[in-house]
Amino acid sequence: MSLGSILILAGRRPGAVDALAEAHGVADKCLVPVAGRPMLAHILASAAATDAAQIFVSSHHEGLADDLGDIVVDRLGERLVFVAATDNLTDSVLTVADQAAYPLLITTADNCLLTPETIAEIGAEAARLGAEAGVALARREDVRAVHPEGQRRFYEFSDVAVSNCNAYWMGHRGALKAAEAFRGGGQFVKKPVRVMQAFGLINLLRFRFGLGPIHHIFRRISRHLKVEVAPLLVSNGATAIDVDNERSLRVTEALMARLAIVSPQPNCREIPGEPDAANERQLAVTR
Repeated sequence: MSLGSILILAGRRPGAVDALAEAHGVADKCLVPVAGRPMLAHILASAAATDAAQIFVSSHHEGLADDLGDIVVDRLGERLVFVAATDNLTDSVLTVADQAAYPLLITTADNCLLTPETIAEIGAEAARLGAEAGVALARREDVRAVHPEGQRRFYEFSDVAVSNCNAYWMGHRGALKAAEAFRGGGQFVKKPVRVMQAFGLINLLRFRFGLGPIHHIFRRISRHLKVEVAPLLVSNGATAIDVDNERSLRVTEALMARLAIVSPQPNCREIPGEPDAANERQLAVTR
């Protein structure tokens, strides 16, 4: 199935200072260097390799394209659209809802290990299941096979344990009703009251305690949301590893080097010259 658009959420929480951005001396987390490139550049490179007509980046950062300083910005050209983020995830998504072509893939700037192949797999699985919307998930055994410390949080169902991959598939504009579950900001699954409001109490208990097979529980959630939402199980366990802190940053860089998931590019639009002392210090930080 062809992909219409990709939306990359690269905003920040109101009033919050991201510890990783502060540690690396950059204005936004999406600019933190990962394997020699700003983390946002990695997901943009994967998006560029898909057939998506438009790639939206939602951010609070004015002038992000210039500060990103990566060749992928020029390569994407008019396909790349920067939009102003709002103070919660739902409104940031709805800001592009009427501009986007569908299906729409929604992901985050720290999802550096999301590959074009996995993006295609997400769409294929959504089509196979006949879903209106979907949540990309990786099986625990696949995540641990990639790296034993890659992800520590899993949701256990009676038939499978999974980790969220921070990638959401929306088949049409109406499916964005499901995005209302995320109104109020991030960390959705860590706030039981918000999960209960979105899913219903019984569905919350089933979801949190794995009381049933994963597809059965998602069918119950779908009836509550009035949108057919499916779990989209992907084969690449690395997709569940995002860059949240120094530990996950090191894991991500190790996987990029070991699995050749990406090819590091110069994080500027010019051909790099000989490294000076300052550049060498910067390279030491990203190793």
